[in-house]
Amino acid sequence: MPARPSALVTAIRGVAPRAFAIALAAHAAACSRHEIDAGAHGPSPRAAAKGAGAPAFASPEAARSGARADGGVGDASAAEPARAAPPKDLDVVLITIDCLRADMPWAGYARPIAPRLTAFAEHAVDYTRAYSVSSYTSMSLGGLLAGKTPGQLSRDGYFFGTYGKDNVFFPEVLQREGVGTLGAAAHGYFKTAKFDQGFDAWEVVPGLKWSNTTDENVTSPELEKIAERLLGDPALDTKRFFAWFHFLDPHDQYVAHEGIGPYGKTARDRYDAEVTFTDRYVGQLFDFIAARPWGKRTAIVVTADHGEAFGDHGRYLHGFELWESLVRVPLLVQAPGAAPRKIDARRSAVDLAPTIVELMGVRPAPSFDGKSLVPEIYGAPAEERDVVLDLPATSDNDKRRALIHGKYKLIASNTKPTYIQVFDLDADPDEKAPLPPRSPEAEEMRARFKDVERALRDIPAYQCKENCLNGAYARKDGGS
Repeated sequence: MPARPSALVTAIRGVAPRAFAIALAAHAAACSRHEIDAGAHGPSPRAAAKGAGAPAFASPEAARSGARADGGVGDASAAEPARAAPPKDLDVVLITIDCLRADMPWAGYARPIAPRLTAFAEHAVDYTRAYSVSSYTSMSLGGLLAGKTPGQLSRDGYFFGTYGKDNVFFPEVLQREGVGTLGAAAHGYFKTAKFDQGFDAWEVVPGLKWSNTTDENVTSPELEKIAERLLGDPALDTKRFFAWFHFLDPHDQYVAHEGIGPYGKTARDRYDAEVTFTDRYVGQLFDFIAARPWGKRTAIVVTADHGEAFGDHGRYLHGFELWESLVRVPLLVQAPGAAPRKIDARRSAVDLAPTIVELMGVRPAPSFDGKSLVPEIYGAPAEERDVVLDLPATSDNDKRRALIHGKYKLIASNTKPTYIQVFDLDADPDEKAPLPPRSPEAEEMRARFKDVERALRDIPAYQCKENCLNGAYARKDGGS
């Protein structure tokens, strides 16, 4: 969540033409036993129980071969060797952790602050250059659920925004095909955001203290208990399901916890202790999943809604900008039959909607702009593609948008005129020295960005408008 009223990208198809052992060895072993060719996995008891009610879907085989659901054929070669595929009775659990930076121990951070997640990463497909859709919760999770940049979504325009009912969120797509959908979160904002759209069961940790400037609650123990209760429903033993749990404790304020650290007195030290605290309860959830009858046929996806800044560009916390520290996040996938490996190609959380629905054998919604990661999770080459970061204007921030193409990143600020900077992320990962505006690389990136801007169909907020956006309401009332 944001630090005050005041994330990471969208791989847009068709634009820029120029261009988890569950942290247990037992689970890893179980996953390896599922390494099967497409079509070799017979119907599970749960699938048989659904009978004629089973969803129609484009099979993973068809997706990998290029065959379309309507019988057409894509460009993929028919001679491409068969790869492992998701079991047809797969369940999916998505775990998102607020403010979890990309520089975690499995990515080289020296302090061992997340032992359970680190063990999980050893047995996962690890996306080393993953991005959130935006830089704070409202925008990044809206984009994740919709498989689109948030500027293209119906929303009221306030910083703690509410999404319109006409958006298509991927849990709805699963729900319509008979998949059970359940979730829980740990911040009061999740009661009003409409992130519950498409969920059969949705809970928010009770008794929370509300603040629009910070978060004083400690919620991981209670959220993990809610997750166990929801996942412990005996009905899930015979019904396929998708579950989403959003842990919040790494979010400011950084509360001290008995038995953890202290690592030091700096903001990063205190943040690290909060990550260790959250890791403990995420690990407990891993253990619970592993012990369930369906645990061995469950894919687990772990990621974050955005990162966190500790003095980067003079900023702390998150939101308002699209610097790498705010939008780089972990992305780890453990799935039955998927061999652990690292994928260095840049990827966006906007790809998770089509990925999760394909893992469950369901057709993606036509509105999804993201591209499924399932083929590369199961061994296909991971080609490079562009990534878009999106921060629409709200009641408390101006518009920002960024494009990443290869090693180059363009950030556009909606000032008058639009202020554009281009960075070479390989040579300048901290984004301190923009390229000269007239350099060939900067000019090429500006041209690509124009293509992206033309392809994205942004819609205006339906409530907070000209006299509200970017703090205009405060200025009108005499505020600063």
